[in-house]
Amino acid sequence: MKAQQIFLLLAAVGLLPIALSYGFSPANSLSFLFDINAEPINVTHIFRAVMGLYLALVLFWVAGALKASIRLAALYSLVVFMLGLAAGRSLSLFIDGMPHWLLVVYLLLEIGFGVVGIQMIRKTVLEDV
Repeated sequence: MKAQQIFLLLAAVGLLPIALSYGFSPANSLSFLFDINAEPINVTHIFRAVMGLYLALVLFWVAGALKASIRLAALYSLVVFMLGLAAGRSLSLFIDGMPHWLLVVYLLLEIGFGVVGIQMIRKTVLEDV
């Protein structure tokens, strides 16, 4: 198995529990983890939509790990996703201040996965030249 495949699968496995914690039972998990009241229908709706987005990307990354023809696209989507989240979290840190420690861990992981993803894209592109 190539490093890109392992990386995509690792990212997918790591994102799956986060997706489920946001959307499977948001009123319970978000209250427990972050003291967020997700009881209102609109809040639950938003977090379930986020779960759907996360699960769609998990499936795409698994497909990219298994199918070479979409692997590069899966890596690009992973980089955009991770660095996009990291940018939003960084903006929030600057504007809003320090969040729950777990969200800071997410930020560090997102930056790490984004940077490694860029390196893997570069390596893949150089191998194809």
